[in-house]
Parts: sequence; C-alpha cells; structure tokens
Amino acid sequence: MIGRVFWLQVIDNDFWKEQAVSKWSRKQDLPATRGTIMDRDGDIMAMDAPAFTVVLNPAVIQANGLENEVVKGLHEILGKDEDELRKLVKAKNEKGEYLQGREVRNEGWKIDQEKMEEVKEFSDGLNQKLKAAGKVADSGIGFQRESKRYYPQKTLAAHILGYTERQGKAVGGIEQYYDEDLKGTDGFAAYKSDKKGIKLPSEDELYQPAINGKNLVLTMDDTIQYYIEEAMRETYNQYKPISMTVIAADPNTMEILGMANMPTFDPNTYSEWNQKNFNNHAVRSRYEPGSTFKIVTLASAVQEKLFNPGAIYQSGSIRAGGRTHRDINSVGWGPITYLEGVKKSSNVAFVKLGYEMLGKERFTNYIRDFGFTEKTNIDLPHEVLGTLNMTYDSDISTMTYGYAVSVTPIQQIAAISAVANGGKLMVPHMVKEIEDPNTGKVQKIEPEVVRQVITPEAARETGKYLEQVVADQDIGTGWRAYIDGYRVAGKTGTAIKSSDGYKDRSKQVVSFIGYAPVENPKIAVLVIIDEPNVEKGGGALAAPIFKEIVSKTLTYWGVPKSNSTPDKEKSNPGTAPKDFPEAPDFTGMKLSEAKAKLLEDGVAFETLGNGSTVKEQYPPPKATISAGQRIYLLTEDSPTMEIPNLEGESLRDAMEVLTLMKVKVNVQGEGYVASQLEAKENGQRIVQLTLKSAEELLTGTDTPEDEAEPPADNEAGATGEGETEGKADGE
Repeated sequence: MIGRVFWLQVIDNDFWKEQAVSKWSRKQDLPATRGTIMDRDGDIMAMDAPAFTVVLNPAVIQANGLENEVVKGLHEILGKDEDELRKLVKAKNEKGEYLQGREVRNEGWKIDQEKMEEVKEFSDGLNQKLKAAGKVADSGIGFQRESKRYYPQKTLAAHILGYTERQGKAVGGIEQYYDEDLKGTDGFAAYKSDKKGIKLPSEDELYQPAINGKNLVLTMDDTIQYYIEEAMRETYNQYKPISMTVIAADPNTMEILGMANMPTFDPNTYSEWNQKNFNNHAVRSRYEPGSTFKIVTLASAVQEKLFNPGAIYQSGSIRAGGRTHRDINSVGWGPITYLEGVKKSSNVAFVKLGYEMLGKERFTNYIRDFGFTEKTNIDLPHEVLGTLNMTYDSDISTMTYGYAVSVTPIQQIAAISAVANGGKLMVPHMVKEIEDPNTGKVQKIEPEVVRQVITPEAARETGKYLEQVVADQDIGTGWRAYIDGYRVAGKTGTAIKSSDGYKDRSKQVVSFIGYAPVENPKIAVLVIIDEPNVEKGGGALAAPIFKEIVSKTLTYWGVPKSNSTPDKEKSNPGTAPKDFPEAPDFTGMKLSEAKAKLLEDGVAFETLGNGSTVKEQYPPPKATISAGQRIYLLTEDSPTMEIPNLEGESLRDAMEVLTLMKVKVNVQGEGYVASQLEAKENGQRIVQLTLKSAEELLTGTDTPEDEAEPPADNEAGATGEGETEGKADGE
C-alpha cells in the first residue's frame, strides 16, 4: 500500500493532479451584448432582447407518464414535428438511461417572451394535473434564458439593417458591414468548485469581463423611411413590378436619410421569407437608367458653356456614331429650343450636346468624374459596379441619353447630389456616429468629398434647367413631381430592358430623380420601378412617389415654402385661414399611438423627453395649425430634457415650446429662428435665439435673391403623359 501510494502521489502525480483539477475547475462564458442600432434621432432599430430556449427532461417526462401530452402540446404551440418531439422525450444515453436535458431545436430555440409564456402556461397546466394526482409537480419542461436580435420596427428599413441569424452570424446591411464594431468580445470567469459546483475561494481565479459591442447612430430618419415605404407600397401593390427601389439623401453631406426596396422582409422572422426579398437593389443591382442619365450630359455641357437654352435645333431624329437616334415622337416637334428639348426629354437634343458638342473624350471624362466608373464605397456590403460601353462611337452617342450604360441606384443618387450641392461628388454613408459604451467615446463620421466635378455656378444653372422639367405643366415630363410652394428640380427616365434586344417594350425600368428646394437643396430622391405591369413612363409612375416623399419630408422638417413671407397672422391663432386643420388632442395618449396618428396624417412633429405618455403638447388641442407647422409632444417634466432644434420656427412657436419646457429665452433679431445657443445662468437653462427674415433663411444670405416663383399647381389641366424613350435603329 505504501508503494502504491508513493507511485500515485510521486511517480504519477502530474497525471492525477491534472485529472483532479479538471474536476474542480469551472469556466463560465460571459457573452457580450451586441451593440444597439439607432436612427439619427435615437429611435431603436435593432437591439439585443431576452430570448428563451425550451429544454426537455426526458427522465422526468417518462417518469410522470407525460410523453403523449408533451408531444401534442409542444407541437401545437411551437409547430415542431411530432415524430421529432417524440425522439427528444425518449432520448437515452449509452447506458439506456433517459437523458435529463434536450433543447427543442429549432422551433423552441431562442423564442420570444410571448411564445415562452404560451409554453409556460401549458407546462403549468401539466404541473397542476400532477399535483392533483399526488405527484411531484414537474412537467419536465424548462427554459434556458438567452438573448437574440430584435428589430422593433419589423419590416421598416430591413435592407438597411440586414439581420443576424440565431447562431449570431450577421447577414446583410449594417449588421454585416459593421459586425466587428457591433459584436464586442465575450468574456469568461474561471474558478475552482466543490463537487456540487459551488465556487471555492482560490488564488487561481480568473475573470475576463465581456466587452460589449459599440452602438451605431444611423444617418437614416425612421420617419422619412416610413414616408418612403408608404409611398412605395400603393404603386407596388397596384402595378406588380419585379422590384422597386427608393433612396433619399441629404445632397450636402450624402447622409442617406432613407433607403427601401420592395419586395421586403421582416428581419425578426428572416427564415420565413423568400431569399429574393433580401436583395438590396440600391447597391447590388444595375439598370440602364434611360433619361435620368441625361442630367450628366446636361451638367457637362453647362460646365463647358456649350448649352444655349434658346438655341434652335431640329428634333425628331439624328444620325450620329454610325446609327440613327430618335425621339419618342419619331417625327419630332419640328425646330425647338434646347431648353424645350430638355423639358420634353428629347434624345436628339442630348446626342447633339453630348456627342457632337462635348465630343467623346470630354463626355467620357465627365462620366468618370461623376463616379460611374467606380464604386461609391457606401458603408453597406456587396456594392457592385456599374458597366459602361465606351469603346465604340455608336455606344458613346447612345450613352448621352442613358443607354449602353448600366449604373447602380447609389451611383445615380451620388451624381444628382453633386449637381444639387454645388458640384461636389461625395461618398454616401449610412452611419453618423459610433458610440463605445465601454469608454463613452463617440466617433463622428464626417462627410467626405471625392472631387469637385463641376463649378458651383454650373451646378446652379443646371438646377434651374432641371427645375423647368418639373415646373412647366404643359410640356415638362416631370410635371407630376411639382410641389406647390417648393421649387423642385428633377428628371424622368424610361428605359426599355435589353434582355431580349429591346424588342419587348413592355419590359421597362421607369424612374424619377430630383431634389428640392432648388435654391437650398435639403433632400435628393431617386425612385426606380422595375417592370411595372403597364406601359407608363417615369413621369407617370415614379414622379408621384417622389412628390409624396419630398412634400411630406419638407413639411416634417418645417422647411419654409419658397413663396412664403413672414405671416403676421401667426401671432393670433384666431385669424389663421379657416381651411387649416385643428391640432388633435394627444394629452394622456400613449406616445406610440400619437406618433402613429401624426405619421399617418403626414404632420411634422417632435417629441420632448423620454416618457411613454404625452403630458402636454403645442399647439394645444383644437388650436388651428398652419401648413408646415410642427407639433411638439412633451412626455416628461424633467428639467434636463434635450432642447429641440427650433430652426425655421416662428418666434411665437419657439417661445411656446420653450415655455412648456420651463426654459428662459433671449431673442435677437426679427422673423424666424435661424440659430439657437444653449447656456446656463445661476443654474437656470437659457436659450439664445437668433432670428432672420424668411428670405434670409431661404437663401442663406442677408439679401434676398430674385428667384422666379413656380407656377400654380395645374395638374388637372396638364396633358403630359411622361416619356418613353425611343431606342436607336438596330437595337
């Protein structure tokens, strides 16, 4: 025995010590929390939420004779196959003993709170039955607490966000592109324990805390995203296209304000949707753009001082680059001016501008400068590159009006934004800030300029010509995009698809691209509809969608109308025009319900505070509200509430809102709020408001510009039907 003890403790010491340590040692994983994704105003778009996995104990289930009841009940609640459930509840080990823990995959894996409650209610019922029979009340059904990714707004912005699989793999969108930032680093705790698993004091104890993932603040505004998807839905349901894509951007920064595709999906239930619904056409699909590409030709000709709006040319057809090019009206409109050619979307006009006047070298250089030979480098995965055929003269001449070229939607919105912002091609981006919850540091993503494509003067001049495409209610192809009170620049597009040699004219890609207001662009929008079931052009189908999105957004932002002047009547609500609506009563209502009502009505609003119930509002209930006026919803009484951006508001409205928030106000100037500055004096918050006239706000200068006002809305009397571009002979 002494020899054996010596052998075990000395000779085989290392082996048996290792065996003992393995029995004492425990390691517990500490999973990191994945970062939260928010819109630009802090509304949550994606977050980690509690989840539950159903765990069965076959030994208990069999001992209590519950096999049939458990199988039937979980089949009805979880939808799992009965044969597979029966295998789980009868599972045994190698010794033939029933097992004590089997997860119900996949139907019972990481289920939400609501589904867990259903299973628990079923389990409690079995427990009551066992108790009544004098048995131990244990149904053999338990839960393992976990977490899963939750998208509270469901299908809204699905293609922007992407999703994470239940195993944690990020797929598509922001989730995939910023996966390294979002996922964080798991931690662990290593310690010694007794045979019951109870932790023992030990010097060898190790602890590595989890490093949670970073939070992302998107450039997207969920209200604008809602406007986009609502505007798309009616057209999608009515005209049954293969797909639709809309992108909205701030042309001055190339922050993406909204991006949507149809068909879409719900990232919460990604496994239940068709795989084709996941495709983000905005960055992954190419289209021959048709006439929207004429903006590049026009801007290039303006930059080179070759565009004379009053010069006359012969419309109808032209021979250039070895082929004949025709207008939609093949006999033409006779001799017309180049400005009329732009309004009518004349192919001949653009062949003359791009091929004859600019020439191959200059024209192709501008195509490169506008970014059509490179990716935009937007922070979304799987961006593809457009294709250009710039080898033959026949292709160059055709490219002037948007054929022989395939571009991505994100390339197009970047190009039109360069015209809107004064000639700067910029990198589009989806993330505004990256917040590290572990350190408190915030990384701000600054706008990035790629190059100056055209001069600010050429950009403004191009914008005025594009404005005529919309403002001319008689011959402008984009007249359906006209918004009363706002100056809109835009271009329609209709391209016959090349899949069968351009023979089937019913297979079209129709589009509209534009921005507003022309004098101080705030938003640029592209609408693409792929193969609608009717032969209508971009002016008829896409322009109205643009109009709905932009008009609601400008109202939501409270952007003053171009033809507005300081309204003296605003100081007295009783003298406002009678046809303006009254403010509904939201006091006491849940904030979510109030927001849904305002979104449905297209009324601009802003929430004050972090509460869930509306305590006060301005304008007060039943007060008359003017067009474009914002409604403020106060949700708490805290003196630390963030002060909203009041730029563009009248002094009266600003004063009312700040009074609601119990904030002292100092005022400088007259008119509308141009800027605000927050400070403190003896512990009291003070806001300094600087006011300017409406003209100064619109132009961004101290002297009003002499701008022509758009004509009154005359859609009922207009006769334009939107264009359908003709294709050159032999194609």
